[in-house]
Amino acid sequence: MAEEAVLGYLENNTEISDSGTFAEERGINHDEIVNIIKSLNGFRLVDAQDIKRERWVLTNEGKTYAEDGSPEVQLFLAVPPEGITREELQKKLKPTIYQIGCQQAIKNKWIEMGKSQVSRKLQHVDDRVRDALIQIQNGEAVGPDDINALKRRKLITSQIWKGYSVTKGPKYAPKRKKVATDLTRENLQRGDWKEVEFKEYNFLAKGQPTEGGCLHPLLKVRRQIQMIFLQMGFEEMPTNNFVESSFWNFDALFQPQQHPARDSHDTFFLKEPSTTRTLPEDYVERVKRVHESGGYGSRGYGYEWKRDEANKNLLRTHTTAVSSRMLYALAQGPFAPKSYYSIDRVFRNEAVDRTHLAEFHQIEGLICDRGLTLGHLIGVLHDFFSRLGMSKLKFKPAYNPYTEPSMEIFSYHEGLQKWVEIGNSGMFRPEMLLPMGLPDDVQVIAWGLSLERPTMILYGIDNIRDLFGHKVDLSLIKRNPVCSIGL
Repeated sequence: MAEEAVLGYLENNTEISDSGTFAEERGINHDEIVNIIKSLNGFRLVDAQDIKRERWVLTNEGKTYAEDGSPEVQLFLAVPPEGITREELQKKLKPTIYQIGCQQAIKNKWIEMGKSQVSRKLQHVDDRVRDALIQIQNGEAVGPDDINALKRRKLITSQIWKGYSVTKGPKYAPKRKKVATDLTRENLQRGDWKEVEFKEYNFLAKGQPTEGGCLHPLLKVRRQIQMIFLQMGFEEMPTNNFVESSFWNFDALFQPQQHPARDSHDTFFLKEPSTTRTLPEDYVERVKRVHESGGYGSRGYGYEWKRDEANKNLLRTHTTAVSSRMLYALAQGPFAPKSYYSIDRVFRNEAVDRTHLAEFHQIEGLICDRGLTLGHLIGVLHDFFSRLGMSKLKFKPAYNPYTEPSMEIFSYHEGLQKWVEIGNSGMFRPEMLLPMGLPDDVQVIAWGLSLERPTMILYGIDNIRDLFGHKVDLSLIKRNPVCSIGL
């Protein structure tokens, strides 16, 4: 019906000037007319030009006032000529109507608000707000001052109306011919293929997009960082155990058992199995001694170290637990310098916000050798992060139980236009290294950072929940660019 109306009108007229008016005059839904015009335009039966008009429509609040009257008039009518107390007036009106009505009525100088009594200043008022809203609702013209006043009160909002003007196209016909898309066996048998009009091939049309797997930005950055470590001569540590004992996660790192990070508010402890079965007993005894009474030039923490606390199983809070295992294994044989790295998942019982998650990935690197200093650490950090494309670095002194000196690492985030903390670093303390059995002149420099932070910087993402977790938009994974590390 809509197609016949459009083509039939153009047979005797040169133009449909407004598709909206055309649809209204013929009692046809405008959306149906628009769809037909688009289809006819695609086949060049008609030529269509866009029409856009801005119109004002009432918000939900505006519709309420158009029906019931503006709050100021409702309040004015609720005040009797002899006046009323504030308490009685509040009982007669809804809280929002009372609040808005008071503001507007006082502004219009309609009422006088005494300490306890409310009285009228006028005997009669006109509800210009309601009148203007009804005019807009009926499609009538309203003055610019009234429009601005209603906009400020958020009683109306603009809406863009879209339609078309239509003229005959180069292939116009009063009735659309049905074109064939395939040459069939029946066409050949009947011989009517000579008269059949076939649809033209569109050699510029694109085929169906191919479906395939897509790499997540985290995986791209992870692979690039892995290559950077390998180029720098590092060896990957085995990080396949998400579950770790408190001993390797905390105690071996010279972190006291009363440290806040070991509280259930910060760490996920396991219910089953709740404790570990085996630990190297001689090493455990040395760790216990250095915690309680010190050694190796340290006074220790001076508390009673408990084996039960060290046996508790947890979801590892950092991959440094793996580093402590690797360094202990290294100390059991003839010493040889080593450079280790790991990139894997860790878990912390943290409040989720735009920069923190309870589950994330940690990157860790460490170098174990003789004669290492803080200067070596700073130099390695500049080398490492410059390969990530982060040349703007600065360092801030910090405290960690198992490193001294310690430094926080900051990089300038171009998207956020501010310095963002991206990692932590330091030199492992003698109280951690010497109980393992490493030589006295061996030092370990180490640093760690989340995988998510540099990925956010490199991809210009300012909310970690848009990168990792159940709220990630799948289009981000399908359309993200090649990782631009070091470019």
